[in-house]
Amino acid sequence: MPGEWRELMVQDFAEVVGGGTPSTKDGANFGSEISWITPRDLAGHSGRYVDRGERSITKKGLESSAARILPPKAVLLTTRAPVGYLAIADRELATNQGFHSLVVRDGFLPEFVYYLLLNDVERLKSYAVGSTFQELSGSTLRKMKYVIHPLPEQRAIAGILGTLDDKIELNRRMNETLEVMARALFK
Repeated sequence: MPGEWRELMVQDFAEVVGGGTPSTKDGANFGSEISWITPRDLAGHSGRYVDRGERSITKKGLESSAARILPPKAVLLTTRAPVGYLAIADRELATNQGFHSLVVRDGFLPEFVYYLLLNDVERLKSYAVGSTFQELSGSTLRKMKYVIHPLPEQRAIAGILGTLDDKIELNRRMNETLEVMARALFK
């Protein structure tokens, strides 16, 4: 391992924050005030960033649940039902209890942490336990170890991978447009 690379536990480079769900019996808990992300919102999600989910919660809903406001650039990680969906918060938002999100500490790059975890989804899944559904606990996630590069290398790695992801997303959107055009021509 090169000299400046460090092996750190997740808790050394990020605060791990769980999510929560307000009571669905009280309609006043749901509304348009706070973006609220569930694992379902990330199923099939193709971009790195997310800013809203299918539903949102109110301030009352936030206060009546374990959900917390996460800052922009928090790395969202589903840790149950299923384990391993990832995205980066594009703005302040909250998540349900299916997440343990990482609020990355100063000196570490959220995009690098995103790619680090994305490359390690199978190991994350291997630490999950449960009979009804698999769950990766926050305490287990906090203790997992990763080799962390110096910040300039984090930026370079995330920059290269981000550029490739941007190109993949552009190609995906172009393919969708071409499919729509082809369907229109056949009609």
